[in-house]
Amino acid sequence: METKLPRTAYELREGETYVPLMAEESVTEVTVKAAVAGVVLGVVFGAANTYLGLKAGLTISTSIPVAVLTVVAFRLLGVFGVRHSILEANLSQTIGSASSSVASGVLFTIPALFIWGMSPAWSQITLLAMCGGLIGVLAMIPLRRYLIKQEHGNLPYPEGMACAEVLVASKAGARQASPVFWGLGAGMLFKLVTDGLKLIHNKFELALAYKAKLAISVSPALIGVGYILGMRVATVMVAGSALAAFGIIPLIEWWGAGQTVPLYPETEMLIRDMSAHDIWHRYVRYIGAGAVATGGILTLINSFPTMVESFKLGLAQLNKRAAGDAPATPRIDRDLSFKAVLVLLAVILLVLTLVPGILGAIDSMAVRAVAAILIAVFAFFFVTVSSRIVGLVGVTSNPTSGMTIATLLGVSTVFLAFGWTDAAGKATALMVGTVVCIAASIAGDTSQDLKTGFLLGATPKVQQIGELVGVLTSAGAVCAVVMMLDRGVAGGLGGAELPAPQAVLMKLVIDGVLDQSLPWYLIGIGVVLALVASRFKIPILAFAVGVYLPLSTMAAVFVGGLLRHVLTRRQPEKEAEARRESGVLFGSGLVGGEGLTGVLLAAWVGLRQGEKITGFPLGLPEPAEQLLAFLAIAAIGFFLARVATRRHPA
Repeated sequence: METKLPRTAYELREGETYVPLMAEESVTEVTVKAAVAGVVLGVVFGAANTYLGLKAGLTISTSIPVAVLTVVAFRLLGVFGVRHSILEANLSQTIGSASSSVASGVLFTIPALFIWGMSPAWSQITLLAMCGGLIGVLAMIPLRRYLIKQEHGNLPYPEGMACAEVLVASKAGARQASPVFWGLGAGMLFKLVTDGLKLIHNKFELALAYKAKLAISVSPALIGVGYILGMRVATVMVAGSALAAFGIIPLIEWWGAGQTVPLYPETEMLIRDMSAHDIWHRYVRYIGAGAVATGGILTLINSFPTMVESFKLGLAQLNKRAAGDAPATPRIDRDLSFKAVLVLLAVILLVLTLVPGILGAIDSMAVRAVAAILIAVFAFFFVTVSSRIVGLVGVTSNPTSGMTIATLLGVSTVFLAFGWTDAAGKATALMVGTVVCIAASIAGDTSQDLKTGFLLGATPKVQQIGELVGVLTSAGAVCAVVMMLDRGVAGGLGGAELPAPQAVLMKLVIDGVLDQSLPWYLIGIGVVLALVASRFKIPILAFAVGVYLPLSTMAAVFVGGLLRHVLTRRQPEKEAEARRESGVLFGSGLVGGEGLTGVLLAAWVGLRQGEKITGFPLGLPEPAEQLLAFLAIAAIGFFLARVATRRHPA
């Protein structure tokens, strides 16, 4: 079997068509081991992504790590005579990768409920996540033939292409999977040493003048994310954080030194009495929120022509689709029937309307009916948009936050008009945003997975069912982890350890519309920063997220991006690509290892009824502690470099 996809997988010249690899072969595709592997890996990486998203405000695509680990697991079973096909591995990664999109949608919104002081039931938020995920998968299905098949050669779907390449190459040999396992081990070890045993501080800090502070988190996951993102994005993000840490905070400290009254929104403490963290929490995060909201909206506006075109094409495809597949339809072109899609969507919307409690605490069918209508309108539009946009820019650049902000602004405005402005109204508005956010997120993932399946020759209907299974099996785990972390981490969600930045932003949007109480002068500063970044062609969202998050978080991401740049620059193309691939797999393992250990530590605290982990601190002088933290960061970088530059198998 070939170990690379043919040229026609990437581009089509006039008169050419692409023939999927397994189009003419009868290959086993649906097996118990494929489903079980996908479910297990989905739960594992869903939990890890949940932790990462709450910590850094971003998640990683898990398609490639799940695909590689699936191949490894199947090869281990091969020792006992159990054989597997490439389409089984593809089904496993289809099921498993759904968890990352579910996690993204949940993390953007649900933590705001906990930050408001509410205590939603696990069953409520799980049902909400399931509904959003199911809507996203089902609404994307009618678009497949156009976006994936007819637009092949025009819409690359980068993650889908990369995953197909990995599966094809892995079929020839699975040695390339070892970086994932090394990364898992290293991530678990460093997380245990820092936050479990507390032998090392979890960040390196160096205080400067005017409360400026250089800080780098001792975080394998963040360094791994930086390597995955690359130098350009990491540099833009750390530039935003550096502006806040070395510019905005010192300016506020300098200006506030002579003030004798608190500056709104603070009502008691003077600026001169605040720490750097206090200034960030009370002022800078509002500036960052304004920048992120502006970045999301500008990204949405820039994407508007594509959105309108995608929406029109989606409507056209809906009008052309028949009620079901004809018997003569080839295996590689069979979808779930259009009738089944419509029925399932109708059932989900009816459940959201008729079942009390899913869409918040308001016990009114009228409110739930309005919420369900808003979900139908926004979800259909943004699923269409998301499915096409990720074909051009990939899942990681999909402006999901902008779509969610636009949804919440629209929903909150409607709720304000109806007078639903109390806590229950806020919760319901947020939950509408949750469903739409998850739907848009999972639609992008579904599109990438269907692209992988198209290249390999998988059955679309099987993959679509796999996506639905992935949503249903991962939603509960992701929501359970969110609740566990809120109880088991110091400060809970929204605190210093897990700031849940995206969810806090969504909370601010709803509060701003329904309470009309935001410090708009700070939001305005953030808007200006985003507009200036846009004027200089700086990626707005990446820069804005940097302003919003602490420097310690973004500096660790920058370390990873810088390391990738150093290791791959001036290398032959083949060697540079090998180092990138090995480092990305190791970085994915670091994310998984730290995330899983963080979840386990939170579970330990929960089992001990909230008793915090004290560990075994060394009790060294502060300079020695800081030196140890710095050496830990250097050690993570060393291991990453060692794995990335090892001799690569032919």
